[in-house]
Amino acid sequence: MELPVGFKERMEGFLGTEEAGELFAQYEQEGRHLALRANTLKITLQELREVLPFPLTPVEWCPEGFYYEEPARPGLHPFHEGGLYYIQEPSAMGVGVLAGARPGERVLDLCAAPGGKATYLAAAMENQGILVANEIHPARAKVLSQNMERMGVTNALVCSMAPQDLRRHLPGFFHRVVVDAPCSGEGMFRKSPAALEQWSMDNIRLCRSRQMEILEQADALLAPGGVLVYSTCTFAPEENEGTVAAFLANHDYTLEDACFFPGFDRGRPDFLGGGEELRKTARLWPHKIRGEGHFMAKLRKAGEGAAALLPEEPGVKAPREWLEFCQSALPDFPEKEGRLCLFGSELYQMPEGTPQLNGLRVLRPGLHLGTLRKGRLEPAHALALALPRGENGVALSLEDSRAEAFLRGEAIPWQGENGWQPVRLMGFPLGWSKVSGGQAKNHYPKALRRSRVGTAVPVSGGDAPEAPVLRV
Repeated sequence: MELPVGFKERMEGFLGTEEAGELFAQYEQEGRHLALRANTLKITLQELREVLPFPLTPVEWCPEGFYYEEPARPGLHPFHEGGLYYIQEPSAMGVGVLAGARPGERVLDLCAAPGGKATYLAAAMENQGILVANEIHPARAKVLSQNMERMGVTNALVCSMAPQDLRRHLPGFFHRVVVDAPCSGEGMFRKSPAALEQWSMDNIRLCRSRQMEILEQADALLAPGGVLVYSTCTFAPEENEGTVAAFLANHDYTLEDACFFPGFDRGRPDFLGGGEELRKTARLWPHKIRGEGHFMAKLRKAGEGAAALLPEEPGVKAPREWLEFCQSALPDFPEKEGRLCLFGSELYQMPEGTPQLNGLRVLRPGLHLGTLRKGRLEPAHALALALPRGENGVALSLEDSRAEAFLRGEAIPWQGENGWQPVRLMGFPLGWSKVSGGQAKNHYPKALRRSRVGTAVPVSGGDAPEAPVLRV
């Protein structure tokens, strides 16, 4: 890999020739550190290690994270489509751990696509409270929404808004805000050829300016006493310690220690001549840990008091079609008459305490339950993936060829109760079928179906049908 001359000169100036050489040597090695993160909304760590047919090695700084070797190809395994794990760069897992989200809180992931950190936050919250996962770019927001669906997240609103617009609607609403900021991407040169090609000091300065704007909005969205986590995947001190120092100079926050793992390096205020408090930030160097480059900072906002109480979205009465579907297919579904939202013919279950949606550009206001069609409800794929592990429905094993056939979109033979039934692999739901006459008719989303040669959808989430955008 031919690194930019300007980048190499800067790193040698910051680290010295010897350590910079150790860093550069990482880019000459073949392959990257591959990892996945268990989705604890669906499976325990021990269960995951038992059901996957390849070895896993723990990621030291993330209890849910595991390394795997290249031949494993977990993106091809059916359990990937069932949302049992998320394929994620190991250094990036540290941000979710640092955020420390808890059940019942209101949490915002302001730059959330493709969803690695947002799905970690949802799991840490145990699907309780409100998670707003926002992504300004519509195409990336679509992928984010698909990944939230695949991982069985039920307490999230997926939005696609500029931070300043979100600020106007939800001021002081959140207990925690995560800003994984767009950056120059120096730490991802091995993963992203585009970052390598686009490197320049002008781009670093542009990213710094954008980061400061985003942090300004994040401050307004965060309640007094709340936690702001800022991260990048670059080494550039202008975007890391420099951005944090500039923010602290104009806002009443204190830094908390982000170096929760011994292998993380402390921040380097000496790179720019900043204060010693910046050593509470964390740098993840690829020549010191098994991961790519990353930077993290944890800031506590001054003040006390509750997060802002905003008017709630009133919801609608449970439609007859939904209640009838639950009675026949999901008699034990919790909160079948919970806070519901009907947008056109699409029915959603919103998280408790959802603020008014008026003015928000929302792709997914909670769990998509289904579509009302001529006096009946057609269940959503998201509803199947949100179901707990169980035995009802079309029960398949890993050795059963019908599992792959189902993922290809084929009808499969099944003798069982007629009507809508979840298709399960070792008890974990994969999607819906409609059983009739000894066959399970396939309702796996067409855009997610595998080809007959066994290729899988991209690990980013694939091209599932786009969720309707709510403009209410």
